[in-house]
Amino acid sequence: MDRVLFTKGHGTGNDFVILGDPDGALQLTPALVAALCDRHRGIGADGVLRVVRSAKHPEGAGSAADAEWFMDYWNADGSLAEMCGNGVRVFSRYLIANGLATPGPEGLPVATRAGVVRAAVEADIISVHMGAPEVYAASTATVGPLTFPGIAVNCGNPHLVCGLHDSLPLSSLDLHVPPGFDPALFPSGVNVEFTTPGAPVEGADLHVHMRVYERGSAETLSCGSGALAVGAVALRDAGLAEGVVAVDLPGGRLTVTRRGDSWWLAGPAVLVATGEVDPAALG
Repeated sequence: MDRVLFTKGHGTGNDFVILGDPDGALQLTPALVAALCDRHRGIGADGVLRVVRSAKHPEGAGSAADAEWFMDYWNADGSLAEMCGNGVRVFSRYLIANGLATPGPEGLPVATRAGVVRAAVEADIISVHMGAPEVYAASTATVGPLTFPGIAVNCGNPHLVCGLHDSLPLSSLDLHVPPGFDPALFPSGVNVEFTTPGAPVEGADLHVHMRVYERGSAETLSCGSGALAVGAVALRDAGLAEGVVAVDLPGGRLTVTRRGDSWWLAGPAVLVATGEVDPAALG
């Protein structure tokens, strides 16, 4: 394979290798994705965003009438994912920066495996109108000898939101290994979020601190769809039908807003570098 052009970007530290492949010509494989994301022998990232026209991708063709571009998202281990809230904001930044799309009055539509979402751009912040999260079941997660009660949330991809109790600090959790979970409830794996309440912050109704272990990528500095799941649980637990939740992650702050049936995820999305990589040299 010839040298491949790439862009590196991140949303609150959740970082991605972005591959422009408008016509779907790149032969992307799990092994290549894992090699690109290797932080010692590759470029290093939590995942790969392939930028391909919806009409040119078999999973995006059905959305081609609603969104020109399809976000083909791969986790760092080479597995596919349905949705990535930080990824779709970085993906949108890439489209705009490279003159591939311009947000209209209703935002910039992006097709994903979880459906079409729309991005709105305001200076450094990109907000995405996400699908409504579905809070649907109680479950548990284990970290070493500790068991945490949690709530399952479907954000287009699966999440398990676990609140820490008894003043246990988030920093005490060892997330070097995957948390245990119920495989019967999550047969395709799950992103596990751990949360503690935060002090009041200006402009938000609720404030939450969060760490996350993402399936296929291990612990990451941020997870956009995870923040959406955490925001949904926080609003539900507070008895609020609407509101703004500030979610602080190791990589920065994301904001989840619910107004009526609309859910928005907002935060910075940054492109930091461009270059080319020789796939034959990876490994």
